[in-house]
Amino acid sequence: MPPFRFIHSADLHLGRRFGSYPEDLRGRLVEARHNAIHSLASAAQFHQANHILIAGDLFDSETPTDPVWRQALAAMGANPDHHWWIIPGNHDSLAPESLWSRIREQAPANVHLLDDVEPVEITPNVFLLPAPLPRRYPGRDLTAHMNGTETDPRAFRIGLAHGSIQNFSEEGARTEDTIPPDRAASARLDYLALGDWHGHVRVGDRTWYPGTPERDAFTHDGRGTCICVTLTAPGAPPQVETFPTGRFAWHDEVLPLVPGQNAASALAALLPPDRAERRDHLMRIRAAGRATLAEHAALTEAAAAVAPDFAWFALDTTALATEVEATDLDDIDRAGALRLAADRLKDRAEDAALDGETRRTAAAALNRLYGYLREDRT
Repeated sequence: MPPFRFIHSADLHLGRRFGSYPEDLRGRLVEARHNAIHSLASAAQFHQANHILIAGDLFDSETPTDPVWRQALAAMGANPDHHWWIIPGNHDSLAPESLWSRIREQAPANVHLLDDVEPVEITPNVFLLPAPLPRRYPGRDLTAHMNGTETDPRAFRIGLAHGSIQNFSEEGARTEDTIPPDRAASARLDYLALGDWHGHVRVGDRTWYPGTPERDAFTHDGRGTCICVTLTAPGAPPQVETFPTGRFAWHDEVLPLVPGQNAASALAALLPPDRAERRDHLMRIRAAGRATLAEHAALTEAAAAVAPDFAWFALDTTALATEVEATDLDDIDRAGALRLAADRLKDRAEDAALDGETRRTAAAALNRLYGYLREDRT
């Protein structure tokens, strides 16, 4: 039997609105999600894989707009040699019959909705064992049927499911709808293609989450990915290769600082060196440690200077404590009302009798005062 190669993806979340971001960026992020279809098709073309498995959450909701689902079908149907095998996930479950009935009616011949648990022979000697979600919270492990599903023992068995693995639940506790991490072994699967977890995760040799093909939050750094899987023989370990698909790179970086350090230089070291590429990067920098008023101001100025290079950029200094030096206070004023205000803020920021939030608020106000005066004098 010849090897079988396919693309494993999930969690495209087509139609996500990204409402917390600026309007111009929202449009770019929405378009990038649609273009993930083209990226997956390119991955299939590159690896000479004619089958693309979508392990749930093709859409972000059970009621995507007509343009969202119709344009998705058109994009998937562009190359009839690529076969798309889709199960509904928790965001786009089978509960809204109107969505999936329209897709059944209008999907091109190479786009296949798997809406029940019957095994499907997608090509000779290759069976898919699907586990579509009937509703958002099914309340049971939808992969349990795979153990008792019989297929030709000489054929490949691929599970396709959407849900969390026991390892990811809080404190390792198992819930009714959690998928056991040994399902591939108990169901004699050559590979278990999972969706739901948006990061690229290896659960075991035969069980993987591919990660969303286009990142959508800072939970998982970097660009989106898919997986190219090659099955060489029934029972043999699969060959798994990660393939980049995402346009936007998401970065959540911690910037540790100590007094005397050049904060602006430390920030620059975290940034992508190619300024032209920064347009497709979203960055959240979380400063931590301690810095003087002057260093705080220098860091804020450096962040403001580079922010326009990026699709989105934010500097979070809530965890950066302020170390106040006498020279910093002299820079504000040597006497008068401004110095009096600065001294009072310094005292409150360092008063151990006050709660942490009050001290942080006083320190933030002192940093703002220093920064405003620094701006006025430059």
